[in-house]
Amino acid sequence: MFYFKKQSRNTSTATRENYVKKERFYRKKSFKITMAVLFVLILVGIASSWKTGSVLNKISSGGLLSNLTHIIPGVNDELRGEKDGRINLAILGMRGSNMPGGGTLADSIIIVSIASKENKVAMISVPRDLFVTVPGTQDKQKINAVHAYGEENGKEKGLKNMKIALEEVLGMPIHYAASINFAGFKQLVDAIGGVDISLEKPFDEMAQFNEAHVCDSFFTIPTGKWQNKIVKHHETNAAGVSVMVSRKIPMYPLCTAPLSSLECGGSFKLPAGKQTLNGEKALCYVRSRATSNDFERAKRQQQMMQLVKDKMLSMGTLTDFSKINGMLDSLGDNVRTDMQLWEMQKFYDLYKTIPDAQIYQRVLEDSEEGLLYYPGESAAGYILLPRGDNYDKIHEMAQNIFTIAPQTDIKPK
Repeated sequence: MFYFKKQSRNTSTATRENYVKKERFYRKKSFKITMAVLFVLILVGIASSWKTGSVLNKISSGGLLSNLTHIIPGVNDELRGEKDGRINLAILGMRGSNMPGGGTLADSIIIVSIASKENKVAMISVPRDLFVTVPGTQDKQKINAVHAYGEENGKEKGLKNMKIALEEVLGMPIHYAASINFAGFKQLVDAIGGVDISLEKPFDEMAQFNEAHVCDSFFTIPTGKWQNKIVKHHETNAAGVSVMVSRKIPMYPLCTAPLSSLECGGSFKLPAGKQTLNGEKALCYVRSRATSNDFERAKRQQQMMQLVKDKMLSMGTLTDFSKINGMLDSLGDNVRTDMQLWEMQKFYDLYKTIPDAQIYQRVLEDSEEGLLYYPGESAAGYILLPRGDNYDKIHEMAQNIFTIAPQTDIKPK
């Protein structure tokens, strides 16, 4: 009996010693390092599966940790605007940084509004010449320059500033923004095998791609012509009264590009009928404006967005986020967005629920229906202002775009 008790006491002591050893094991530095390495490996694995080395770093503004938190159950993953039933995304088109001729000027501005519960999508085009206040300043500039000013000196505030400016114009929140440059647009169209279009009549752009521009490193052949600047000053008239007068002063020499460097071959033509446009031809089509105007160009751009969407649907691309992911990855630095990766995934999931959405279109232009007017020559050149000299009518249109009468001339000519 004594032996049994002694053995039991020894067993109890051994158990306590083993427990202490195990407890000490968890406290060991080597174990902590091992667990830290394991945690890092898990993060790397998740990051790789999410393509953070490509899509996230090149396109999205979000960081790894901020994206990973949204795969944790219970974390709110609602998109901005989703609760209110309408998500607004600004899409900007431009030449591209380090490109001649105003590489970061946003010459294409389209706001896409998605009301998924109502199965409706709206597109509103804002012309590049709309005269606005640059966010954070008292300066007035054309709206296409807002992005460029936000990007200069490496500030990388172009998308943010454009959202602020557009919110003032439209009277509604712009939840997200994305930009794509010429190279990215061509890559996108080529990646889906081109876009199919049917033209009722031939399309010609004979002037734009050989027109004179202010001389720079790309436009180098002098034309002997000058870009004028309007200068206003006071003069005393015959009655001895001081009056404001305006005169044109030649300010900047104009040049054309060398023949071998002309975009779209110098002149661009498409025949009537059904055809498939590759990336280069599609870009020339949506850029053309000289033989028509900026407003017709905006209508063609909206048309092209729908053609791209239709082609992606027919290929099954819009039903597989991995294909979208891979496509965006290939575009690389040619696309930018302030969406985080989880928001891109959620936005995609939301959008694919409305493949046959009703489309509502609007182009702000110089007309009663277009809500803008041309005030005449100014020191800033050709500009547009809102009718009534305030944004009230534009706010009303943007707010009620899903219920007001459609624009009568929205089809491109």
